[in-house]
Amino acid sequence: MAAKTVAKGQQASAAPEAQRLRAVAGYFADREAGETDRLIYERVRLGILSALSVNRSMGFVELKELLQTTDGNLSIHARKLEDAGYVACKKSFAARVPKTEFNLTAKGKRIFARHLEHMEALIQAAKGT
Repeated sequence: MAAKTVAKGQQASAAPEAQRLRAVAGYFADREAGETDRLIYERVRLGILSALSVNRSMGFVELKELLQTTDGNLSIHARKLEDAGYVACKKSFAARVPKTEFNLTAKGKRIFARHLEHMEALIQAAKGT
């Protein structure tokens, strides 16, 4: 590729693709979202939200097997999502065996939908459409 030269005093305008990507990147600077949105960018947490977005609820063992993680790892990440209000956790016993069920809250559904919209916009911008 040939390099563009810019006369002194003129600014090079950013390529249209870069401008589109810059506009999409504004999502991360959204003050309304705050720091809590960054919670979902960890692999296990995003996996939990993804799984719960297509299932009404899922048990601890189901999520653990699906995400191929340990009890402790899943527990910690699920707790962070629960503390943020994205996931609800219901604990019960069946024949003296503890059973934990997770489901997305309304807030969790909004956050995940917003994440998907951003990813779709980023893909479209990168494709140039």
